[in-house]
Amino acid sequence: MKITYLIMAFTMLLSVTTTALAAAKKDIVDTAVAAGDFKTLAAALQAAGLVDTLKGPGPFTVFAPTDEAFAKLPAGTVEELLKPENKEKLVAILTYHVVAGKVMAKDVAGMTSAKTVNGKSVTISTQNGDVMVDNARVVKADIVASNGVIHVIDSVILPQ
Repeated sequence: MKITYLIMAFTMLLSVTTTALAAAKKDIVDTAVAAGDFKTLAAALQAAGLVDTLKGPGPFTVFAPTDEAFAKLPAGTVEELLKPENKEKLVAILTYHVVAGKVMAKDVAGMTSAKTVNGKSVTISTQNGDVMVDNARVVKADIVASNGVIHVIDSVILPQ
């Protein structure tokens, strides 16, 4: 009887470990898509031709705006950015959300700025205990992917 429970416990532990390892094997794009809250970001990455880049070896740190964050933009903004003639502007915005390297939350919290793949720097600060990237609040941090890390933000940040 004890051996049966031990085998069942071991099987459950193995299942949980395998699931955790499988999640860590997904790249940044697949991790974001699987979360379900980044449909607009995924569509924008596709329109900008950046999917293959963010599926690459990296590592990358992505400050990922949720669908709700994109919804805060003025009406029609996303649709306009997704048009082929606005690809350059879309690439500039999306690459402003990406930092080369894997920067975990404990490291982000100690920074005042970070240079993005766009070439411009985002301002990093702490306000009322929240980590802010420009005007966006980090709402979830350290979502580890096989090629970097995602920090979820509540607003789209725009390069100045």
